[in-house]
Amino acid sequence: MKKVEVLALIACLLVCFTGCTESGNKTLEDDGVFKVAMAPDVGGVNDQSFNQSAWEGLKEFSKETGSKITYMESRQTSEFAQNLDKLSDGNYDLILGVGFSMSDAMYETALLNLDKTFALVDFSYGDEAPNNLTSIMFKSEEAAFLVGYIAGKFTKTNKLGFVGGMKDHIIYQFEYGFKAGVLYAAKEMNKKIEVFSQCAESFTDSAKGRAIATKMYGDGCDIIFHASGEVAYGIIEVAKDLNKFVIGVDRDQSYLAPSVILTSSMKNVGAAVKIVANKIKNGEDLGGKTLTFGLKDGCVDIPPRAEFLDQKIYDNALKLKKYISDGQLIIPEGTFTIPDSNESYIRFSTEFEKAMG
Repeated sequence: MKKVEVLALIACLLVCFTGCTESGNKTLEDDGVFKVAMAPDVGGVNDQSFNQSAWEGLKEFSKETGSKITYMESRQTSEFAQNLDKLSDGNYDLILGVGFSMSDAMYETALLNLDKTFALVDFSYGDEAPNNLTSIMFKSEEAAFLVGYIAGKFTKTNKLGFVGGMKDHIIYQFEYGFKAGVLYAAKEMNKKIEVFSQCAESFTDSAKGRAIATKMYGDGCDIIFHASGEVAYGIIEVAKDLNKFVIGVDRDQSYLAPSVILTSSMKNVGAAVKIVANKIKNGEDLGGKTLTFGLKDGCVDIPPRAEFLDQKIYDNALKLKKYISDGQLIIPEGTFTIPDSNESYIRFSTEFEKAMG
């Protein structure tokens, strides 16, 4: 091959390297424009869940600020380190990772590239965080409490299910918050409501979701709250077949099956990503810090009421939302070990007790 042809080929490869860039500009020139590269979890940017929410938040950020954004997807977790390394070679002002399963790869990449700025959604390094890496966390237990309260008031069988994707602190936040809300509703009605929990050990196995849902619904559960990614597709299929209900996660998932989605525990990753990206773009030093967002910040929430959900139940949930936002009701986020007694899920503040009379 002639030298001219070789140079032309190299130039072409450099132009095509960056992947999917929203601005349409495929180059990495230093043009003074703020640039963000996102590395989503294995579900990809169209996962109908938190990856997609993060990407939508970046698109809004790009539209509002003129920043350039791109992403690089990984088909499996073993590709995280390689892809983050590739992004680190680019001229990006912020490299954003999404998902706690990327925590090890992100940590190592940040240490090897101290001149770059990184942020990771859904994992906190605490005191061990490199000074160029920011953690973006959520008070998921707050929205989970609200959907747990709704489920507790709505159930006809007094048996509910929770399906988590993997055993992790993030999933336990959803489980703890959900059980807290169920317990609160049960205390209001002076009755006992059981919550059956199971881990799918996957975020992609919809067949596992079908199997778990079939068993839970068969055992008397009439509502299942999932925090399990694509596993939910199988749960929803069974719910439709049996005329049962599902509570969605991360986004308002009613569009997946309007007739069976009772409500959703929303994690507005996009809103949090926008906040952090703007702070970094404006020169704020967030390195080594953990930023946690909740109801008060508009970064977790519940969606508008479904038509078949009783208005009074929904209105009561909104009242509890205000108490939580005001700091009058503190929802436990859980620990790595689920306690034996449901009583430990609830911690009431004196202010909340006064407000309730």
